[in-house]
Amino acid sequence: MAKRTNSSNRTGLIVAAILVAFVICLVCVLAFISLLSDRQDSTTTEPEASIEALAPGELRLAYSPEKSDLIGKLVMEFNEARYKTPDGDRMRIYTEPLDPQAMVGAVQDGYFQVVTPDSSVWLDQIDRQWAEQSGAEATLVGQTFRYAVSPVVIAMWEDVAHSMGYPEHSIGWKDILDRAQTDAGFRWSHSSTSTASGLLATLAQFYAGAGKTRDLTAADAEAESTLEYVSAIQKTVRYYGEGETTLITRALEDGPGFLDAFVVQEQMVIYHNANRKGSDRLVAIYPQEGTLWEDHPMALLEHPGLTSDQRVVFSQWMEFLQSSEIQGQVLEMGYRPADLDIPLDGPASPFVSDNGVDPREPQTALQMPSSSVIDVVQNVWWYTKRHTNVFLVVDVSGSMRSKKLPAAQEALSVFLSQVAGEKEAVGLIEFSSEVEETVPLAELGQNRVALQDAIEDMRASGETSLLDAVELAHYRLQQLGDSDRINAIVVMTDGLENDSRISMRTLERELQEGSQEGVSVVIFCVAFGRDADYDTLNRLADVTGGQVREGDVTSIQELYKILSTYF
Repeated sequence: MAKRTNSSNRTGLIVAAILVAFVICLVCVLAFISLLSDRQDSTTTEPEASIEALAPGELRLAYSPEKSDLIGKLVMEFNEARYKTPDGDRMRIYTEPLDPQAMVGAVQDGYFQVVTPDSSVWLDQIDRQWAEQSGAEATLVGQTFRYAVSPVVIAMWEDVAHSMGYPEHSIGWKDILDRAQTDAGFRWSHSSTSTASGLLATLAQFYAGAGKTRDLTAADAEAESTLEYVSAIQKTVRYYGEGETTLITRALEDGPGFLDAFVVQEQMVIYHNANRKGSDRLVAIYPQEGTLWEDHPMALLEHPGLTSDQRVVFSQWMEFLQSSEIQGQVLEMGYRPADLDIPLDGPASPFVSDNGVDPREPQTALQMPSSSVIDVVQNVWWYTKRHTNVFLVVDVSGSMRSKKLPAAQEALSVFLSQVAGEKEAVGLIEFSSEVEETVPLAELGQNRVALQDAIEDMRASGETSLLDAVELAHYRLQQLGDSDRINAIVVMTDGLENDSRISMRTLERELQEGSQEGVSVVIFCVAFGRDADYDTLNRLADVTGGQVREGDVTSIQELYKILSTYF
């Protein structure tokens, strides 16, 4: 009996030990899962679609897309630091990239509590739109601080810069103008004024035209001599565009075959040279007439629903970004830190000649004009900018039936609505088994209504005569022979070329000859869906220095909105 009892005791001990071990393992597993979950939360920099109501200690941050690497890294480190609110709630920041114009509209409803655009210019626009929508006298933008700055420069391939006298000679806007007017092959660009670099470059040109470096007035901007100067520079722009990230991505992909020069912030030049695969290097040209800065503000939005916990998180976020350690990381990523005590020539600094930048520049910093003067410049820009002759070439073959054609119609309407200037000339060519010039090329002041009516009347049927349609658009532009304008074709198709009279090889030859002997035409191709003829579209874009973009039913409106910024 005793023997059985001892055995029973031993069995009980073993079972107990197993249970204890099991519990310990279970606790460890749960702890690991919790830790993994925290780790995933802390490294998430994009907000989940399901997140509507934030927990105490959480913020949503909208940032300008060119800062994705910087903001993603800093937010991840902040989240991993596991700061706590006074009530013990963990602090977290969720982020979302938004271009400046989208940011101005998106922050009005309280979904975002913090914004960091590329320039303070957009903060003023946020406040003004808030006042218009809410009727409130109080401003929406509250506490603001800066954690990084970067001057706007002209990024130029080093051999092109040397041919213009760099580095012995300081290059400015007048040099760009002279080179473009004497060298038909010189191609340069800056983005539209809906981007910071495009707007700040345009403001710098107005300053140069007025012969000033500060206190630019509306009268200065509207003076005939200023307008003539800016208009002369603008007339040499290859085409406009959507922003710095796209410009640098194309420079990395295409090298000097892309553009000879383009406007970006200084940090983008460092980024390019640190990531280039070939020997071609960009150098930052600091315009001798002076330049403006992207000041990357971080701003708290004073929505009525903003909580005391969120204010605490913002204060901790500000302290975090302004710490010497984080300011050092800002420097390492190619931005100039807001902390002026951090030297630009330290051992870890990327501000070295090998990266094409000069920490002693710019010698002249221009003063940011008042918001009323910026409004004047943006409005006047539509008259001074290089205008456009653009054909919209649209696939209305049978494969566009169902959801595709309505989506394309809406996208084309968005394109027209985004082109605000009445001087831009737009025509419409539809193609299926036949090619029809539905609306002849004319300035939008004359044919905007006709274009909209034609878009609404589109019907899908037949085959795909893509090449014939492009040839017709190119022929019309060559007939016009207007080299003062940007000449472009925006072609959209969802299928394979199968019904054209002209061959691809013949069309390529015509496009090349037109560029050499007539007017240069750039072709932007929109591949609508996965079945589009990518080989053909890439060849059309490559021979003209254009681009191919992919869209679908959900994204094509945004794609056409983006393309409108090129004109």
